[in-house]
Amino acid sequence: MTEQAPQAAAPEVPRRNWAGNVRYAARAFHRPTSTDELRRLVAGSTRLRAVGSGHSFNRFGDTDGDLVSLAGLPQTVEVDHERGQVTVSGAMRYGDLARQLHTQGYALANLASLPHISVAGAVATATHGSGQTHGNLASAVAGLELVTADGDLLRVDRDTDRFAGMVVGLGALGLVTRVTLDVVPAFELRQYVRLNLDREALDEALGSAYSVSVFTDWRTPRLREVWRKQAADQPPPSADWLGTTAADEPRHPVLGMPPENCTPQLGEPGPWHERLPHFKLGFTPSSGDELQSEYHVPRSAAVDALAALDDVAHLIAPVLLVCELRTVAADELWLSPNHRRDSFVVHFTWIEDTAAVLPVVAAVEERLAPFAPRPHWGKVFVTDPAELASRYPHYADFTTLLTDLDPKGTFRTDVLDRYFPR
Repeated sequence: MTEQAPQAAAPEVPRRNWAGNVRYAARAFHRPTSTDELRRLVAGSTRLRAVGSGHSFNRFGDTDGDLVSLAGLPQTVEVDHERGQVTVSGAMRYGDLARQLHTQGYALANLASLPHISVAGAVATATHGSGQTHGNLASAVAGLELVTADGDLLRVDRDTDRFAGMVVGLGALGLVTRVTLDVVPAFELRQYVRLNLDREALDEALGSAYSVSVFTDWRTPRLREVWRKQAADQPPPSADWLGTTAADEPRHPVLGMPPENCTPQLGEPGPWHERLPHFKLGFTPSSGDELQSEYHVPRSAAVDALAALDDVAHLIAPVLLVCELRTVAADELWLSPNHRRDSFVVHFTWIEDTAAVLPVVAAVEERLAPFAPRPHWGKVFVTDPAELASRYPHYADFTTLLTDLDPKGTFRTDVLDRYFPR
């Protein structure tokens, strides 16, 4: 008599996203350990979505079918020295990738404030860092490997027709197994925090270093903090730089949170991947219990956009943990919020209270409407689908691409259908 090996228990279905504001409706959860296993799974599915690090705050990725994690696939980091590129597993976290890249003498040109997010998930939503000459993370993508709805393995690169529509794909075109990214030589940065910036100096501050973030709480007209991430060989800001004062101890963007969670400040030099993010990989990013919204407007509208929001500052402040102001360079990706325009980005980290936050989000969008704001795809927004479509020249092209690659709607969700109807 042949003894049967014990059957492995099915992985537990993730019940919620990182913030906890979305409870997943999925009926089952899968964690394949090979690309072939993933292909078979997709080919036999009618509704399926990938779940990454869970750092999304809306229901674009919530399905009534099955969820699948790609974290069980083999983790690879393959550097192409001749092309200046690296090919990595889509489920890999940026923080883990950065450490391995640095040991080989390479870097990514920019990183988001959180190193905890997965490469494929961040690319699919055009997540970004800051810096007037730096595009979002998706702009560094040179190639993709994805499993399409029929289980086929599709490889595309910048020479592929409609590649610009595939990169920021919202997880709707297939399951991204591998991503090829442009790299640059490794470099060092210093991070300085300056306090109490006058709004009239905002434009100059945003362009003053490799990467700059400005934090405010909407309780006073002045801007609370400027986080400058500058080349290590550049001189520090002067004692009276733009009328600000230097922080004399490490800071956290959210008041009351431990600064030990944040990357080193006070001008201490260090490698790019330990300065570009705001938060350390081994600690809880941001505050943890929160909601987030974010809007991209033309870079030239920075001062006017803030002035427009002054009328609702009394609504913003009571439900706000912190507001971050950043810049992102233009790109050609169809669904990138930075498509063909340099952007000024207003990011809100809200308290974890959806009922209290949503009316304020609506008020913010109404005040920003004259600037044609494009919301971050992975955060909380209430923009009307027709209005959002009018802000993207290739919106209809992406809808066609979605239908061509997924005619049966395997990767569709209710929210996706609302914004990209068949």
